[in-house]
Amino acid sequence: MPRALNDNHPQSFAASLAKPNWIDHGRDWPHRQTSSFVHAAGLRWHVQQMGRGPVVLLIHGTGAATHSWRTLAPLLAEHFTVVAPDLPGHGFTATPQASRMSMAAMAQDLTALLRGLGHRPVMVAGHSAGAAVAARMCLDGSIAPAALVGLNAALLPIGGAASRYMLPLARMLATSALVPRLVARFARNPGMVERMIADTGSTLDDAGVDYYRRLVGSPGHVAAAIRMMASWRLHELAAQLPQLAPRLLLIAGSNDKTIASKDATRVQAMVPGARVEVMQGLGHLAHEERPHDVAGLMTELAREAGLLRPMAVAAE
Repeated sequence: MPRALNDNHPQSFAASLAKPNWIDHGRDWPHRQTSSFVHAAGLRWHVQQMGRGPVVLLIHGTGAATHSWRTLAPLLAEHFTVVAPDLPGHGFTATPQASRMSMAAMAQDLTALLRGLGHRPVMVAGHSAGAAVAARMCLDGSIAPAALVGLNAALLPIGGAASRYMLPLARMLATSALVPRLVARFARNPGMVERMIADTGSTLDDAGVDYYRRLVGSPGHVAAAIRMMASWRLHELAAQLPQLAPRLLLIAGSNDKTIASKDATRVQAMVPGARVEVMQGLGHLAHEERPHDVAGLMTELAREAGLLRPMAVAAE
């Protein structure tokens, strides 16, 4: 069973900032009927579960939540049991102390959640930084899926000027309680969240934009996203990528302005047997823009890995 929540668990200042409220912000959250709140690793997690069959774990990226899978998850649920949590500090999951926002710690805590739920995923899909968490879990041996899907995966260290300036800036901002409040305030301005999404190279419908507006309008959620970016270390992970055991499928948007699609090709060259699918004209949120295509690629991979029966071929 998941461990009981420890009310005396030490928290960073981020835990004191307002987070999305399930009663108000989650009143019409996508697939609300599949949601539950589970205690594990000292946190109260928001988890969505749907479907039947082999277990597929979906791990969203920095600054997102389960809404990111609102269309993809039910498509996968036609073949799988889909498990989608909000990462620590994100969405409706509680915020841990600062030291638990690193990739390694998130992988450990997510493993504890899966253990408590009794799930052993046969396939894992991670978006952006979520792909790094998934890869870390595989390399640590805490999960052993047959297939791993990276959706615009952030698996390689940021290079150049971004590495020299952006990461130190994120670490500095992560110590400020004022910055998340300012970001949340600006996010309420008309058109602000639309511009943020456009800067990723993606285009979402009004409902998709609104879910992000609710999240970015929450100082606690913003603080967790900043702390996650500030705690990220990818050099060790990148060095170990050739050791990945699962079949690796990298799905990248050709118009991704956050993680260049060429990074998928670089990872492919590092991981034996890896495959790349580039989705033309799509941005960093490609799985939200064309979820049916992503579901098709994931289902095909599952059949190749022997997780699902092959498609029947009609007789001529």
